[in-house]
Amino acid sequence: MENKLSSIYTKKQRRIIGLMSGTSLDGLDVAICHIAGFGEKTDCFLEYHTTIPYLPSFKKSIQKVFAKKKIDFSHLCQLNAFLGNWYAEQINLILSDQKIRPDKIDLIASHGQTVQHIPHPTPFYNRPSTLQIGDADHLALKTGIITFSDFRQKNIAAGGEGAPLAVYGDKILYSSQTETRVLVNLGGIANFTFLPKNNTKNFEITTDTGPANTLIDQYCKKHLHISHDKGGAMALQGKVNTILLKECKLHPFFQKSVPKSTGQETFHLGWIEEIMKTNHLSFLPHEDILTTLSQLTVETLCEEITKVTKNNPFSVYVSGGGSHNKYIMSGITKYFMSNKVETIDVLGMPSEAKEAVIFAILANEALFKIHNPPKISAAPKSIEVSLGKISFPW
Repeated sequence: MENKLSSIYTKKQRRIIGLMSGTSLDGLDVAICHIAGFGEKTDCFLEYHTTIPYLPSFKKSIQKVFAKKKIDFSHLCQLNAFLGNWYAEQINLILSDQKIRPDKIDLIASHGQTVQHIPHPTPFYNRPSTLQIGDADHLALKTGIITFSDFRQKNIAAGGEGAPLAVYGDKILYSSQTETRVLVNLGGIANFTFLPKNNTKNFEITTDTGPANTLIDQYCKKHLHISHDKGGAMALQGKVNTILLKECKLHPFFQKSVPKSTGQETFHLGWIEEIMKTNHLSFLPHEDILTTLSQLTVETLCEEITKVTKNNPFSVYVSGGGSHNKYIMSGITKYFMSNKVETIDVLGMPSEAKEAVIFAILANEALFKIHNPPKISAAPKSIEVSLGKISFPW
């Protein structure tokens, strides 16, 4: 075990597969990366990436346990193993298609599928917690590749909130000597990483800001029987309802200072429906509701960015499914009229691949931290201690 990790550690370059499946439940993002070095000297080349959509029946199975207070525990247990095996099957198919032998892959970094995220202590247990399923032992054994997982759980154990975890990879890949950058990811939940130029004093900030696509997608599914508002087309046809927007923005989460994290446990369709019922807004056209929910994403994201950037010039680079929503992208661009707003693609990273690549980098960092252990007590909330769990294929 130790000899195998040591042999990977001493390589000039490692081939690592990063896996990401987010709260939007779109599917599995897969990135095959070549990574040399570590820390600020990391060099990463993206060899291949793809997104494998979740079938509707599979997505429905996850939704039965996703952010639910009451679940069938046997269903969760079986889904955990099933998902790990499914991940492995997809990797094996990709490697076969790309004519890559499994023994030519050094590591897999699996984010897993989040089904519950509780980033703050609760009265009874007095501990924050998070749960990602997709058992890494099944994944490792079925692929024959050493697998790193449970990054979020390790981060919480070390004193963090378990999300967002992109900051370390963002800093490695996108720090600039000449440009202050805000890297936005619009998945189910919106988050950003702030990277000031010439950053040598660890002033970077990462935080969730609230819903991105999750409320929009939930509304579309329930009321329109479609998966999402493709391209923001319906939002572009409606108008913002100021009452609904104002009531949504009164949520306590938006009053919290950064960094902070959240999920569908907080921002779900039931919350919106209760606001609409209380304020007698059930008559609103679908287009107006989608416009208002999209505007909620824009304003809560941009307001938090403004607090952090403090009127200094910066550039915004957007990734995730929301980067294809023309209403949201237009809204961000209008909000920051004097600053550049682009998708992450202009920096050479396909938007759909970015988060999977980030987790490949985290696995690479974990490998180096195993051989150069950090002093956890010196930095209890640092992403650098988020080594995660290691699953061996034997």
